[in-house]
Amino acid sequence: IAVLGPTIPILNPVRVAEELAMIDVMSGGRLVAGMMRGTPNEYVTYDINPSESRERFAEALHLIRRSWTEVEPFGWTGKYYNYRTISIWPRPVQAPHPPMYMSGASPEAGAFAAQNHIGVGFAFTTIPHARKAVAHYRVCARAAGWEPTADDVIYRALYHIADTDEQAFAEMATLQPRVNMTDQNRAVSAAMRESGYYGTDLTGQTTRNSRRELAERIELGQVVVGSPETALEQIRRIHDELGAGISDLVGGVQLGAPTMHSIDLLGSKVLPRMRE
Repeated sequence: IAVLGPTIPILNPVRVAEELAMIDVMSGGRLVAGMMRGTPNEYVTYDINPSESRERFAEALHLIRRSWTEVEPFGWTGKYYNYRTISIWPRPVQAPHPPMYMSGASPEAGAFAAQNHIGVGFAFTTIPHARKAVAHYRVCARAAGWEPTADDVIYRALYHIADTDEQAFAEMATLQPRVNMTDQNRAVSAAMRESGYYGTDLTGQTTRNSRRELAERIELGQVVVGSPETALEQIRRIHDELGAGISDLVGGVQLGAPTMHSIDLLGSKVLPRMRE
């Protein structure tokens, strides 16, 4: 059960630790915990300085991990969070704690994940950008004394599957490409760029969701579109190039009956063969 996931810099991290631990208990130790830094528009909504997002994320994550693993009550006095006594119950079933993932899209995020033995995920990006980020993550992990496996890397893409390539392309071509919601508000976008929210790789972080033609988006690995056979080939290429072991396929595009058929084909024709 993958929870992807709480935006921990703008939430109560102890509450997050409690809720995720409860899910792990109720599911018999099946939780996969994705920790999110949040999107720019969320920092506007919650009135939190986006320049603090990385520091808040790091402190919250360390606090959550300690809440899961510390066997005695403890206090926490940090830069952003202060608690006199913490002792969550129940504790997670998985030991030492459920597997954790975070975005690895920026150099700062990849280095932090590697230094703290956390898996990385890439969402709505491109293969070239993710390839560079995965290589950086692996280098940082080796420097920290461990070697990530394929299952430490998640790649997310939109998908639409039909009986034939022609049908899938025609249906998907009726939709507008996904565009970063923040880009619809120029003032917010400009403020986020100036705040340091995107880190040192500003260009890579802000051009991933630009409008592109469908064929280009398929080639870049942003979407998986086609018949079941074609979808499998696209998925295989993505994971061969990145060394990623987990696909996070996002469907549900608003096409009515074709969408339901796409979901059915994914479950009956694609997923059974993906372990190949």
